[in-house]
Amino acid sequence: MHAQTRTTLTPLALKDAPALIETVFPAQKVSFEAQTERKAVAAQTLTGLGSYWKGRKPLILVRAIVLGSLLPPTDDPEADLAVFEALMSFDDEGLARRALAANAISPSEIAARIQLDEPWDYFKATIKRSDVTGGDIRWMRFPMDVDAEGISLRWKRDLSDDDRLVIYRKLLATLGSYEEKASLCKRPEEVDPDWLYAPVWPKVNRHYAHLGIDAHSFPELIEQLGILRYGHRPRVGDTFSGGGSIPFEAARIGCDAYASDLNPIACMLTWGALNVIGAPGDRRTALESAQQRVFAEVDAEITRLGVEHDEHGNRAKAYLYCLEARCPETGWRVPLAPSWVISPKQGAIAKLVPNPAQKRFDIEVVTGASAKAIAAAETGTVQDGDMVYQLDGKTYRTPIKTLRGDYRLPDGTTGNRLRRWEKSDFKPRPDDIFQERLYCIQWIKKETIDAARQETWFAAPTEADLARERQVEAIVGKNLTRWQAEGLVPDMAIEPGDETTRLFRERGWTHWHHLFNARQLLLQALMLKYWRATDAAPLGWLNVAKAADFNSKLCRWATAQGGGLGGPKGVFSNQALNTFYNYATRAWLGFGASSFKMAEAPLPTVEKTIVSATADQPQQRCEFWITDPPYADAVNYHEITEFFIAWLRKNPPKPFDEWVWDSRRALAIKGAGEDFRRGMVAAYRAMAEHMPDNGLQCVMFTHQDTGVWSDLIGIFWAAGLQVVAAWYIATETTSELKKGGYVQGTVILMLKKRPAGERTGFKQRILPAVRQEVARQIETMMHLNDTVRAHHGEPVFNDSDLQMAGYAAALKVLTAYTHIGGEDVTTFALRPRARGEVTVVDEIVQQAAETASSLLVPEGLAPDTWAKLTGIERFVLRMLDMETTGSTKLDNYQNFAKAFRVEDYSRVMGDMRPNHARLKRVTEFASRDLTESTEIGVTKLGRIIIALQQILKDTEPQVIVEQIKNEMADFLEVRPLLVDMLAFIERKSTEPNVRSAAEVLGARLKNLRFGA
Repeated sequence: MHAQTRTTLTPLALKDAPALIETVFPAQKVSFEAQTERKAVAAQTLTGLGSYWKGRKPLILVRAIVLGSLLPPTDDPEADLAVFEALMSFDDEGLARRALAANAISPSEIAARIQLDEPWDYFKATIKRSDVTGGDIRWMRFPMDVDAEGISLRWKRDLSDDDRLVIYRKLLATLGSYEEKASLCKRPEEVDPDWLYAPVWPKVNRHYAHLGIDAHSFPELIEQLGILRYGHRPRVGDTFSGGGSIPFEAARIGCDAYASDLNPIACMLTWGALNVIGAPGDRRTALESAQQRVFAEVDAEITRLGVEHDEHGNRAKAYLYCLEARCPETGWRVPLAPSWVISPKQGAIAKLVPNPAQKRFDIEVVTGASAKAIAAAETGTVQDGDMVYQLDGKTYRTPIKTLRGDYRLPDGTTGNRLRRWEKSDFKPRPDDIFQERLYCIQWIKKETIDAARQETWFAAPTEADLARERQVEAIVGKNLTRWQAEGLVPDMAIEPGDETTRLFRERGWTHWHHLFNARQLLLQALMLKYWRATDAAPLGWLNVAKAADFNSKLCRWATAQGGGLGGPKGVFSNQALNTFYNYATRAWLGFGASSFKMAEAPLPTVEKTIVSATADQPQQRCEFWITDPPYADAVNYHEITEFFIAWLRKNPPKPFDEWVWDSRRALAIKGAGEDFRRGMVAAYRAMAEHMPDNGLQCVMFTHQDTGVWSDLIGIFWAAGLQVVAAWYIATETTSELKKGGYVQGTVILMLKKRPAGERTGFKQRILPAVRQEVARQIETMMHLNDTVRAHHGEPVFNDSDLQMAGYAAALKVLTAYTHIGGEDVTTFALRPRARGEVTVVDEIVQQAAETASSLLVPEGLAPDTWAKLTGIERFVLRMLDMETTGSTKLDNYQNFAKAFRVEDYSRVMGDMRPNHARLKRVTEFASRDLTESTEIGVTKLGRIIIALQQILKDTEPQVIVEQIKNEMADFLEVRPLLVDMLAFIERKSTEPNVRSAAEVLGARLKNLRFGA
């Protein structure tokens, strides 16, 4: 090859070029990588800042969006995709390097999987079985079962990474799917980027040589693409920055970053992402030194006070408390907890022992309890909303609401007899309905306090422990007013709200410090005191917020965290302010250094701006706005973050002092209703005004409420934006806190400014244009699918991608107009929706779904057959086809049920679990599922299922054929349809007996003679 002549960059050469993401996006691979990142849980890069913020989008997704928005398409879409995937480290070479970094597969597994003629160039063998003599093994070749051969393998010590890569490339080549390969890999961000991307830059530079690209790192590539498109390095903005994942990842690959959020906690987390996790090495070292000094100072003061050590020098790790209430029947005081199990691993349980003299129960802590005793302790004194306990063989049961004295107020809300706590309170008063009681302490053995592996045990508090408890209360009582004045402890009142009102109703708490007991207040106050005295106070604010999440009365005790001894769970293990009958408090040593550990990911030298402002007031222009706005079932962050604001609002350090330390509830965009639409239109119109004409906006939203889809389209329409692409990213997860089929899939909408000028459209003309654009878009993508599948064995897009692209094509047509049927689109978008109203947007989105679905004919079914099927028939056959490729994701079923207008798809589902979803098998349909009153029962497919069940019960095929002929007046016309569907079931069914039955019945129908 001759050397290419390198050109210089021409600023704005790509000014009018589309972005690659408008036509090509590796959505399936991004989905898998995004789920992998999610499953890393605490190991995710930004989670260490504060796991209480749940809304962060996966960093790998942000990277893909930024790159896809900057890269230009060429006349070779397959090569464009290959370069894009190499930059994401999704290509085979990137996967091989990531797999090598993970080192997740043993030499013996490698030996069993790959063919290798010279294995002893790479591996050293040791004979490990006595019955194997030491013969010459150099003649042996891979693949081989080394265990069966009595051989132990290990890598040769002097092998370089390049040598090992030879093996890993061969290994990955034996795997069929991207998921199988990537599951052996580290995430791209976990691998040294210089080494991971070394082979990528020559490929990128060759592909874009005609543009003058000469990049050897992401910041270089980003800057050069920015110059070609905009004349300078691009800026990415996010006006709903939340936990900071969008500005952080944009900065990490070399963009200038602008972030704003109304909520100061979101601003603080974004600041932490950019300036702590993203800090350069020397700054990071200084921050860690400051943190160690503060920890040492807090530890020294706690030790001096003597409130966490016992008289033998053992040290507390955690304290367990429970509420206590007086029984109205007996007058006894009863400890309240839903379970008295403390640690199954140590057999630790709490046992109630009656104390008649004091009319209360002593609480013993037993360790080494039997399995039977542990099972009995699972049943606590709070059962189904009642206080339940036994005394002298009799069971007493009182509803908790009776203890509280609940009653109905004139406005329909609930009131009760709970005393409203005052600002000076930090513990219950003696006559309060609910008292609080320390019932167990987890201790660390003195000799192991500083050991890597501590020795711990659980014990009931002694009189000395209770004296230390009173000492802590005395310290807090003496200092509370001063601490509140100095801002070391909150003095902020709790405002009523969706999440906060329960705190008044369930406990009588009126101020935020009431959510913390004396020990917790002491620790938090000491942390703030010592952090304020450092030059790293902003890091301290992050630490104090994080500590509050794990050290409040809203922290439940998890009996066996990760198979361990148990421990406190954070307040925001879900996004609610849940009160508990028993709770856990961490001692200072219970936090441990790892509790405040944060990832290191130094950022390149780029401009980073953080502003506390409403989303409709951006203070900089950005080439890209990437946002994840509130919508529908949005979390009430404006309320729950007051939990943290209360601690941090007084005397914040620079630059936090530039922000308003208030939730500003009135200004927050809530996730529904007319105010939501108006606020969102104002925000997205402002972003459009602060964006060049060739800029792009990306909006992410979670695909749960279908009504939100139409609302959001109307919002972007009214904001002067036009949809140019849509992609579907599956980030499914199950959660114990959200039972049932909880699915989370993220829709990625790409938008540009609508061209200037007026353009009026009418529904009758728009619908044909929509059908034409949808067909063009899907056919283009299917052609790329076929090309890539031929070369690499896997398609680029799955059915969900193609369906989403159909929506985008329709919306691209629709949102180009400024008036629909004579009505201005802004007026249309902001008009309140009548209940059950079907708007033109709804109609056109549905038209797009139907058009897209009509093109997605399952493999092996005739297009003529597909065109004649009902929605439920299409749904069952399409999903049957998808199941043969291993697709078991519930969101696929949900999306296609919506597209095919299926009334109740659950009636044909055999399993509704998110990652195990499947149709009912033919043999699983009950007769009631197939009556004429059901959606499937009245269809031809329903009749086929009945016929197959009859054959499986040994009914003569000829008898069944005669029944079908007699039942169907149009039998001659539909016979080819029945034959085609039976042939499809014969190929796709997972049940061998059903395949055989379909073959028999299909042959009878196909060979049927008439008039004989």
